[in-house]
Amino acid sequence: MFLKNCWYVAAWDYELIDGKLLARTLLNEHVLLYRGDSGEVIAFNDRCPHRGALLSEGRREGDSVRCMYHGIKYDHTGKCVQIPGQDMIPPRLRLRKYPLVESGRLVWIWMGDPARADRSLIPEFAPLHDPKWKGLPAYLHYDANYLLIVDNLSDFSHLAFVHTHTLGGSEEYAFVTRPVVVEKQERGFRVERWHMNSEAPPFHQKVIRDKDARVDRRNHVTMLIPGIFYMETMFAPAGQGAEKGNVQHAREYRNCQYMTPETERSTHFFWNYLNNFEGEDATISRSLLDSLIEGFLEDKAIIERQQKTFEEDPGFQPLGILADAPLAHFRRVLGKLIEAEQAEAAASSAPAVRATAPA
Repeated sequence: MFLKNCWYVAAWDYELIDGKLLARTLLNEHVLLYRGDSGEVIAFNDRCPHRGALLSEGRREGDSVRCMYHGIKYDHTGKCVQIPGQDMIPPRLRLRKYPLVESGRLVWIWMGDPARADRSLIPEFAPLHDPKWKGLPAYLHYDANYLLIVDNLSDFSHLAFVHTHTLGGSEEYAFVTRPVVVEKQERGFRVERWHMNSEAPPFHQKVIRDKDARVDRRNHVTMLIPGIFYMETMFAPAGQGAEKGNVQHAREYRNCQYMTPETERSTHFFWNYLNNFEGEDATISRSLLDSLIEGFLEDKAIIERQQKTFEEDPGFQPLGILADAPLAHFRRVLGKLIEAEQAEAAASSAPAVRATAPA
């Protein structure tokens, strides 16, 4: 169901402040996340191997965690270091620790084979590391499979109908625009789309002075395995030739979204919508955050209803249209990666067959 040997976003850094023990289900696994006194962010399987009590209901002690069922303590490596009333500590009494990387305020986790956890495989988003780009990180929970959110983001024509009064602006967007680039990639796809001489959508009007000015709008999106979405958006004065590189007086945004499966029917959704023109005043970031929440809740209502539809009628088979080509490619690539990973795991766990000479 899930690709394991890749990086997923587990949390934003702000979710781990004040020594909080954060319990989060990721890919059907119960995970405990916390930041120790040393500053290290730690992720363990959220289960004491003694009797299965939740460590997230325990107590953090420095970089260690203590199970508050029988008081057993584990250090930052997952090793048991104390059993009240017992000096001998069984070597097998230890926690599974997941590889973690902090980068750009994101906490990335590797849910597969720890030996394969390569930091260079994290698809970094440069604006998160650039101080000129300002934004407020946020989180939503979806009661829907993560691939339904990927599907939603794969075709921007839905902006015209789902988000007419929020992120889209008008139904015209779906009728008069076509992708100028559709590029299938090894681990995802890239799409570029322009909307020329249009009204600015409501979310952009709220943060500019001339709300009636016509604009040429560019959306450039990249979707990556397992569910990572990056978008560059630009609004330039209509007719000045932004499509040819003349971007004077343009307003730009950078958007990152991360879909991490919680279970087969629920998803953690992390995002940040950044701009490069607000300076030190965070008013624009707050306005954009409010607009994105409003827009994502519109998506959420449709996507969660889709999930119920598929559960009510497992035989329902969606019929594709031309605009579905990128998402179809994404699902094929992901499916092949999962199939190959599971075949490798099955082969490695199969018992060895000893050849015997004939009698």
